[in-house]
Amino acid sequence: MRQRRLLRYHGLKRGRVRQTWNKYNLFNIAGLQVRESLFGKTFFQQKWKAKAMTRAYHGEHIPERQWERMFSKKFQTVINMNPQYMAANDGSEEAAGRGSGRKQLGEEKTSALHMLTPHMQMTYAPQERRLDIAVFRALFASSARQARQFVIHGAVTVNGKKMRHPGYLLNPGDLFQVDPVRVMLATGLKKEKAPPNKALKATPEEEESEEPVDEEESSPAEPAAAPAEPLDPHAAHQAMIQELNRLRLHAKTIVDAQQIGAKHKKALRQFMSNVKEAMAKARKIDPARISPKAGSSDTKLVDDLTDALAAFELGLPDKKETKPAPAAEEKAEAPAAEEKAEAPVGPVTAAVLAHKSNIRLNRDEEKILQRLLEQERENPYDPSKPYLTPWKPRPYMAPFAFIPRYLEVNQNICAAVYLRHPVARPGRSEVPSPFPHVIGQLAFNWYLRRR
Repeated sequence: MRQRRLLRYHGLKRGRVRQTWNKYNLFNIAGLQVRESLFGKTFFQQKWKAKAMTRAYHGEHIPERQWERMFSKKFQTVINMNPQYMAANDGSEEAAGRGSGRKQLGEEKTSALHMLTPHMQMTYAPQERRLDIAVFRALFASSARQARQFVIHGAVTVNGKKMRHPGYLLNPGDLFQVDPVRVMLATGLKKEKAPPNKALKATPEEEESEEPVDEEESSPAEPAAAPAEPLDPHAAHQAMIQELNRLRLHAKTIVDAQQIGAKHKKALRQFMSNVKEAMAKARKIDPARISPKAGSSDTKLVDDLTDALAAFELGLPDKKETKPAPAAEEKAEAPAAEEKAEAPVGPVTAAVLAHKSNIRLNRDEEKILQRLLEQERENPYDPSKPYLTPWKPRPYMAPFAFIPRYLEVNQNICAAVYLRHPVARPGRSEVPSPFPHVIGQLAFNWYLRRR
């Protein structure tokens, strides 16, 4: 069913080109035939065809009436002024008519000045100001529709404030940022779902074939344990919040200690922020609506956070007992223990380490191992992430990986600055489009006539 929807959306027969990184879209771009689609048609039909082709790519999720209100016949262009030519000429050659005997301006121009400025490729420049289109252009989403979903779900901020309107028009100097987890999930490979562990159940035929057991020869059965009484939802809810607060306070005491390194402090601060978010979500839950079966999920949340804190190899204090302060010798050995405590390694590096423990490696194999360990530190294996780790880019991403000039993007923090509005220059336009100048000219004439 999903495959049919994709084929219907991309239209392999009609060759619709969309703002997405899908492989079917790449197929349509590779087989794009412009001249054949316009051959033998009237001027009105050519304008209609060009409008349909460009609108399928530029903001197809935007209603037509809304786009017609955004359309503007005024373009922003940049003309390259050659200072050497301007110093040598006073402009009188521009006014010289034919037959005057003076050299025409075109004979003295360079090849760069001969290039035409594709003004009509700027037809869809107003759409590039939209927040969802800017998120897609900055490579923070794999499609314009996915970028729109990020904005609506509150994963995008503009100038530090959450923005839930995909049609928000950016101004020069605006800074927008996307949740890094959403970006890694959208632009990376998906994690394969593990098959469910279904308990093997005996079929009715197997149950009938079982031989009866003699009660006298069998050992006396132990008394069945009494069923556990269901916990009070209010008490379980308060206990969960207290346990989360205890984890946060313990992490804070570890951060305040002086015998741990900067990496551990950074990881523990991230852990404290995760606990705060979990406590905030837990306080929003109405205990009256908690069913008795929901207690397992609450305890699982606390167990996961406890295991996350235990991964730092710093230990958890007992709820009642407190551990004495480490002696001077233990403090001296603390830095050495920190170096050994590392993040969980991936399956490939773990296999190499296991191989090294059994067989002695030569120099080349040691270099390979060191390179794998460095890659593991830069791109660690983390089974708790929703995307595949170590992170790898999704397939068919390379042909679409480009960033327009009017955006300044920082991929490390998933943020970008909208520098200015797109402009047209001699020979190129800053509005990304897979269509040539002829199609943009026809589409502009269609909307100019409609205006």
